[in-house]
Amino acid sequence: MKSRYAAGLLALLLTCSFAAAQERLRMSTTTSTENTGLLNVLLPPFEKECGCKVDVIAVGTGKALKLGEAGDVDVVLVHARSLEDKFMANGFGVNRRDVMYNDFVIIGPANDPAHMKGAKTAVDALRRIAAAQAVFISRGDESGTHVKEKEIWSAAGISPAGRWYRSIGQGMGEAIMMATEERAYTLSDRGTYNAFAGPKTDLVILFEGEKGLFNPYGVIAVNPKKFPHVRYDLAMKFVDFITGPTGQAIIGQYQMAGKPVFFLYKAR
Repeated sequence: MKSRYAAGLLALLLTCSFAAAQERLRMSTTTSTENTGLLNVLLPPFEKECGCKVDVIAVGTGKALKLGEAGDVDVVLVHARSLEDKFMANGFGVNRRDVMYNDFVIIGPANDPAHMKGAKTAVDALRRIAAAQAVFISRGDESGTHVKEKEIWSAAGISPAGRWYRSIGQGMGEAIMMATEERAYTLSDRGTYNAFAGPKTDLVILFEGEKGLFNPYGVIAVNPKKFPHVRYDLAMKFVDFITGPTGQAIIGQYQMAGKPVFFLYKAR
């Protein structure tokens, strides 16, 4: 009996020692990489290859970069190039690399009460929504999607306000679900929309394909000179993995309901 107890205790101690010794990479990323399910297939091969665990914080790009600016994460995976460039210029990040891309789409109810389906540009589409005061759900969270939305409103010369414009301060999945419930419009990245279309939302794409709706994603290691405690070597292993042959193959092959979610630069 004692020998069994001793053996069990030894096994537990060895397990705990391994868990304590296992490296952990802290990554902040956008809700779209999580909502689409991409991380579920992308991270396990990396964790196995490097013998580590990735702790993911999925928030809007603005918040993801703020975590990097505070030195609270080791690497960021985001999609708002203007914010990424500022992050780099201020010395918070190093070795930014392109990872993948998709695009933004404007979705809404199929009956299209704002009659925006005939719009020639995204600016025209949002102008029609504003003119009709049709309900529009904004993420309102300084995410990459929210940054793009604000750019379009600004180009339209409109400062959206009133009961029809609802800023929720939440992620893309929540915005799509609220738009579905309210029979409203919203701006979404195509990947998250594809992940929700059918089983979770009956909203349809009413505007797409404009060059300005291009949505690139980048990965950035947090600067170890500014934050000596970050796991820079492990962060760079992740950067190399996600932009290397294995990571790129996983991203390129990943689909939702038979539709690609993200696209590779080399395929452009």
